[in-house]
Amino acid sequence: MMRHTRRIPYLARFVMPILGGLGLTQPAWAGNPGYDRPGYGFTPVVLDAGDIIVEQGLPDWSRDRQDGTSSSLYSADSLLRIGLGGPVELQLGSSPWNALRQTGAGGDTSIQGHGDTVLGLKLALPSSNQAFSWGLLGSVEFTDGAQAFRSERRQYLLGAQFNLQANENNSLGLYLQDVRSGGADSTTVAASDNYALGKTVTLYAEAAWLHVPDQGSGTVAGGGLAWMVTPRVQLDAGFDRRLSGAAPDWQTNLGVSIYFGH
Repeated sequence: MMRHTRRIPYLARFVMPILGGLGLTQPAWAGNPGYDRPGYGFTPVVLDAGDIIVEQGLPDWSRDRQDGTSSSLYSADSLLRIGLGGPVELQLGSSPWNALRQTGAGGDTSIQGHGDTVLGLKLALPSSNQAFSWGLLGSVEFTDGAQAFRSERRQYLLGAQFNLQANENNSLGLYLQDVRSGGADSTTVAASDNYALGKTVTLYAEAAWLHVPDQGSGTVAGGGLAWMVTPRVQLDAGFDRRLSGAAPDWQTNLGVSIYFGH
């Protein structure tokens, strides 16, 4: 997604729904394979043919400050996941509502609008080790959003998620991502540690290194939780804080995910 200043696109790149998810350990209730929210990465498991998951930010929020101007973005990110059969899953994402507020010496501005559409495919890769799972995610982001939230060019994402179930309650995740747009590459490397508190609550901690060509590199870290309210409904909440370099000062997530399956 693109915003109306040079540094706003940097914030939006890390709040799109296609980037959500840690592959948190989930109970196999009602055939639920797990959700791509919250955090960086995705769960390297796909839906069965005909199954659907809807994941919705309520909204997610990020804040950055640069050159005396503070920017806050609220984004109701939406992700629709559809099982195609075999190891493949179709994903359709967007942010139907965004609100950007900037305050600083130049005065206050407030803009609302919808973001770009993202079309993706997830592939669950085979593994001979039951404790290890991995997958690939490829997507294209179109430039069909409102003017203030539209990317200048199409963005092409390739992500890889690696999960290791260390024991019954604890799993580790590694996410690698490259986003190419206009001949330049933006890179994300994120690691997570997820701990299940019984069958309904999972806590997570994560850290990420982010690089954007026209902004430089930075690091963030944070954590949160995912709560299975029912076998088909998950609520999530969490945050990330900038540690160093060029990165959003704060990122928070608050969302709901619903499984419509057999």
